[in-house]
Amino acid sequence: MPADATSPKKLRNNRAALAHKVGYALRHPGRVIPYLRRAVRDFRLRLKHPDHIGYYRAVMASDTRRNPEAAVGSQTHERWLALGQMQFDYLLEHGLRPEHRMLDIGCGNLRAGWRFIDHLGTGNYYGIDISPHILIAAKKTLTERRLQDKLPHLTLVGDLTLDFLPSDHFDVVHAHSVFSHSPLEVIEECLAHVGRVLTDTGFFDFTFDRTEGAEHQVLREDFYYRTETLLALARGHGLQARFMEDWEKRPHGQSKIRVSRAPLAGGGASGRPGSTL
Repeated sequence: MPADATSPKKLRNNRAALAHKVGYALRHPGRVIPYLRRAVRDFRLRLKHPDHIGYYRAVMASDTRRNPEAAVGSQTHERWLALGQMQFDYLLEHGLRPEHRMLDIGCGNLRAGWRFIDHLGTGNYYGIDISPHILIAAKKTLTERRLQDKLPHLTLVGDLTLDFLPSDHFDVVHAHSVFSHSPLEVIEECLAHVGRVLTDTGFFDFTFDRTEGAEHQVLREDFYYRTETLLALARGHGLQARFMEDWEKRPHGQSKIRVSRAPLAGGGASGRPGSTL
């Protein structure tokens, strides 16, 4: 999603509305045929996989076969590198240290993960994903970057209950461009369980597609939420939650929320730079 997706006008768009679709098609006629192909594919996959996890796993299999980097939202290798660097730099500025243990939800093909693995101590990185195809691509990235000695954990999952992970274990939990593809029940499942695996000083950062209008979805692949909805959902599960305003300055179209078990030092409600573990 382009960085101007967080402009006031774009934040009020309802991409599911017919008027928006017609206007977009008139402005971008070259994108109509690719959209229709995607719509036909998604309709077929939804018939075969009525549950969202099964459906999106099939989407990832289809996208990864064509291009693993595009499957995680990067249309060029340069953009893949830039988005990974952006995620890494942000957490580094927010206090990520080599001794910390990190859980990367939706690790994909290690767009940012390889940098985290390189930075963290041996065995301190845990990456999970619902797609076996993208995890195979992740192992290829790991090999290409010669990071095998860091012994990262790469695990296939079928839900976000995190039930196989230990309690009070992770200093940082991270989910980039995961909730932007998730219905509310999947997000709630994660928020209901993530507090158990966090340390009492740890935090969970996740990005989401933000709207200030009606919440909506496009083809069951892209979901747009109001900030208040996700803050309230997290707080309903006993978590502290705040909108990270400093992330908005990054050249990225999604917004970010941070949740934790207890109030964190630094940053305050505004999420100013300097919030540390």
